[in-house]
Amino acid sequence: MKKKIAVLPGDGIGPEVIAQSIKVLNSIARRFNHEFVYQYADVGAMAIDKTGNPLPESTLQTCMEADAVLFGAIGHPRFDNDPNAKVRPEQAILGLRKQLGLFANIRPVTTYASLAEISPLKAHITQGVDFVIYRELTGGIYFGEKKRDQDQASDLCVYSRMEIERIARLAFEAAGLRRRKLTLVDKANVLETSRLWRDTVAKLASEYPDIEMDCMFVDNAAMQLILNPGQFDVILTENMFGDILSDEASTITGSMGLLPSASVGTGNSLFEPIHGSYPQAAGQDIANPMAAILSAAMMLDHFGMHAEAKLVRDTVTEAIEEGLVTKDLNPKEFFPCSVLGDLLAAIIEGEDRNKLNPKNMIISAITII
Repeated sequence: MKKKIAVLPGDGIGPEVIAQSIKVLNSIARRFNHEFVYQYADVGAMAIDKTGNPLPESTLQTCMEADAVLFGAIGHPRFDNDPNAKVRPEQAILGLRKQLGLFANIRPVTTYASLAEISPLKAHITQGVDFVIYRELTGGIYFGEKKRDQDQASDLCVYSRMEIERIARLAFEAAGLRRRKLTLVDKANVLETSRLWRDTVAKLASEYPDIEMDCMFVDNAAMQLILNPGQFDVILTENMFGDILSDEASTITGSMGLLPSASVGTGNSLFEPIHGSYPQAAGQDIANPMAAILSAAMMLDHFGMHAEAKLVRDTVTEAIEEGLVTKDLNPKEFFPCSVLGDLLAAIIEGEDRNKLNPKNMIISAITII
């Protein structure tokens, strides 16, 4: 099978982690006789430096012509520290969501037994956690009318029944393939938009009688993610709540470098690690590439390459359980980002595991660092 992939490495550690996901994709292509054609394009702060635009028209065109988009990260401190900046790197991802019709962000959260000690939560709380967040991406307060004068500002939050229903259907269908439970997170005791969400999703639930549905206020949901994350299967929520809760949920595993995401919708689909650009680590070969690699696995699923995606996920899990990780997960025995990418690609391609001596590679990795 041949697929064209738009590759947007972006800023900070984005190019480093995306390079490792490309290694893994190339190993999949060789093992399963696929052909992946990569079209690279600029985005974020580096695109601003080159063109003055965080999302150049040429980049958008590259994305629209591709079968999927593999995205790294965007952001730079010089923009974060300037509240008056008119052009920001983050405008690129908002623009991509709108232009590509990416209305649903999907973020799976899975814990690993061998990493229980690095989670800020106790091991008995994180054990067996496996849920996914469906976040609406193109509506709500982020895209509503904005006003500001000297002493006052406002951001309008608007949702239509159609916007809610289309992502709710995806979430119900996902629940049907998992443990058949869906939790709607809203603020229906205060917000009119949340009441529309609750009304719309409750009516849609009648079409999915085998799915258990419950509702939870967002403040309680934030607390329950810490107290008992194992209770969740599929979480469905609006844009801003989803933004906050998904980042909170990412800490459960112990590192944001472990969590992938997919953004899907009416047109193309985009796959990216949930971590930011982490500029402090850029160029040091210490970034965790697992989230980018797992994002590539989600892209393989999107292509219908389910066996290939499973192989990638299984390889990542085995590597983590064997202690083959980056510095953020084990400061004493770790691999550089690039070495870990080489190792995972070699395993996926079927290289003899006996020739890949982990102890020797760890010693080598520490020496390199």
